[in-house]
Amino acid sequence: MDRQELVKQIFTKKSFLCVGLDTDIEKIPESLFNEEDPIFTFNKTIIDVTAPYCVAYKPNMAFYECYGLKGMASFEKTIKYLRKFYPDHFIIADAKRGDIGNTSAMYAKTFYDEYNVDALTVAPYMGEDSITPFLEYKDKWVIILALTSNKGSLDFQLTEDKDGELLFEKVLKKTQEWGSEKNMMYVVGATQGKMFKEIRRYAPNHFLLVPGVGAQGGSLQEVCHYGIIKDCGLLVNSSRGIIYASKEKDFGVAAAQKAKDLQELMAIELEKI
Repeated sequence: MDRQELVKQIFTKKSFLCVGLDTDIEKIPESLFNEEDPIFTFNKTIIDVTAPYCVAYKPNMAFYECYGLKGMASFEKTIKYLRKFYPDHFIIADAKRGDIGNTSAMYAKTFYDEYNVDALTVAPYMGEDSITPFLEYKDKWVIILALTSNKGSLDFQLTEDKDGELLFEKVLKKTQEWGSEKNMMYVVGATQGKMFKEIRRYAPNHFLLVPGVGAQGGSLQEVCHYGIIKDCGLLVNSSRGIIYASKEKDFGVAAAQKAKDLQELMAIELEKI
């Protein structure tokens, strides 16, 4: 999916919501345990009820890889289900890959060719040759970790060099030499608040993938105040706050309501543009 198509979906649906499919079998309703594939059954229900309110889905690979071949089969079925029944939705594999060039090329082949996702999260620590293999695919995206919402982000991302430049600022500036706003996004945690103003100073036109709204306490209004641009430029992710809204048989109804609540707030923010 290219940028124009993504923006069209955002303004058509009046939403820039991304639903995170961080499916933990210990947190899904017990009523699903008798299913042949509880993870896929859970994902399928979540997708069906939230699809009207979101434009993207983001399965976190750790929640599938931890179950070995069965987990990866659940992931693959989830992607195929989205491609068949919801082809207008943007699919992000949250894998946080990043390695030497030939290894990154194999990761790119895995996720873009084999699984056919639209985007992949990538850690930039190993530099240019670890990123560029992902940028060689037409209408595919690399989403680079820039300023995350976890406590440990303080350990490296906000450290200064001798000229006073913060590490995340260096990442934003340097990576733009390799890609563009048409194939590169950045992860910026919603809990970073006013730091979005600094992000936009260095990356004024790029899409930002924003986790941390909902269960992690990030403010949608603050993110939009500092981060939204004329074509939106945001994909705001909510995982636990939506998919685990209920552990009972009504989990689909509860998830739909949480997604709808966020979509309605996003519609208000889009009207301001």
